[in-house]
Amino acid sequence: MDVEIRPARREDVAAIAAMFAGDELGGHGDSADPADLPDYTSAFDAIDGSPNDQLFVAVRGGEIVGTFQTTLITSLTGKGSTNLTIEAVHTRSDMRGHGIGEAMISHAIEQARTSGARLVQLMSNANRAGAHRFYSRLGFSQSHLGFKMKLR
Repeated sequence: MDVEIRPARREDVAAIAAMFAGDELGGHGDSADPADLPDYTSAFDAIDGSPNDQLFVAVRGGEIVGTFQTTLITSLTGKGSTNLTIEAVHTRSDMRGHGIGEAMISHAIEQARTSGARLVQLMSNANRAGAHRFYSRLGFSQSHLGFKMKLR
């Protein structure tokens, strides 16, 4: 079965939230509760309205089986270069190992090339050893140490 990568639509938000809610390692406090859907749709609207952000879904057999977000960031470093950051990469747990993640990352890399980006970057939860092997296999190298500060 082939995987289609397409921009996410508002009607996809509940399926995306359900994938995140089923992620035991993520620890983001996501929920599939319909009462929380307005929070997700509000975030979707902000992403959808941004000229530098895109939210994508992977569709296989008519079902949403993965998602990721990309952000183009231009900075003064690298002589004013643009980088593409990949965020919130997630493949539905029952669909891992079927090439979906690779299709999503390949799509993001092609978007970066088309946009003239200097590099593609992403962060991965320190506890996801399998994901780290996956990203290494795709050509990413572990180059930086990340820090976070939770504000809420």
